[in-house]
Amino acid sequence: MAEPVALTALALDAAFGWPDAFYRRIGHPVGLFARIVAGCEARWNRARYGFATRRALGILTLLILLFVAGGLGIAIQHLLLATLRDWTWIGVAILAWPALAQRSLFDHVRAVGERSDAGDLAGARDAVAMIVGRDTAELDENGVARAAIESLAESFCDGVAAPLFWLLLLGLPGIWAYKAVNTADSLIGHREARWRAFGWAAARFDDLANWIPARLAGVLICVAGGGGWRILWRDARKHASPNAGWPEAAMAGVLGLRLAGPIAYDGVMHDKSWIGDGTGEAGGEEIDRALAVYRRACLMLWLVAGGAVWLR
Repeated sequence: MAEPVALTALALDAAFGWPDAFYRRIGHPVGLFARIVAGCEARWNRARYGFATRRALGILTLLILLFVAGGLGIAIQHLLLATLRDWTWIGVAILAWPALAQRSLFDHVRAVGERSDAGDLAGARDAVAMIVGRDTAELDENGVARAAIESLAESFCDGVAAPLFWLLLLGLPGIWAYKAVNTADSLIGHREARWRAFGWAAARFDDLANWIPARLAGVLICVAGGGGWRILWRDARKHASPNAGWPEAAMAGVLGLRLAGPIAYDGVMHDKSWIGDGTGEAGGEEIDRALAVYRRACLMLWLVAGGAVWLR
């Protein structure tokens, strides 16, 4: 399918995001994946089951998700091909659009910057709490800004680069299978005792699905920011995730900031390694700089998508 499916999906997302009217009326497609995961977890992730049993049931949960997401993607793509024929690519692009998050991510991070610029620390904390999982109630301005920038960098991979990669590689089933796996990882792919066995498959498969896109995202951020290479190569592996450190290290290097470091989740402090060696404090200005780098990196993905069309 040589038509500009990916470019059209990117353009729709950049122009509209996922409109609030759609959220109110039909929700978002990943909500289906979340309900499947929640239902399987409630039935199968029980303390009375042994570690190996819960791991096996977690694998089964992941297979169900992949069957639903990939199967529906294949069926719908074939249906579009049979009904729309030469215009199939438009239908595929429209159905791939919700899996991208360029506009949503930009708007959420910009809201944090606007609150910071206005001196509204409470509002900035509320805004950043919408996009991060860490405790935000005690964050100062620097902590809020760093959290927003870290989320922007990591989500550039999860929300833009990786979905686009799988769309280009495997079409509609590829992008939605990726979103299903990524949703499962965000819900159950944790190391706490409750999730370690049941969420193992989701976490490992998400690591695999993001391996190439994360490194691509790191390179694009460095190119878009005109630097950061030394920190990228030095610190990308300091992150607990095998993938998240690549875009975060790239952004830290580009902005000259220290990111990551000790973080509190549910009142428990986690002594994570610092990424980057900058000494400056972060605030609204640094968020604006990060968003400028992000916009340029997204533009480069548009060029990648256009190049894919040309090569085909």
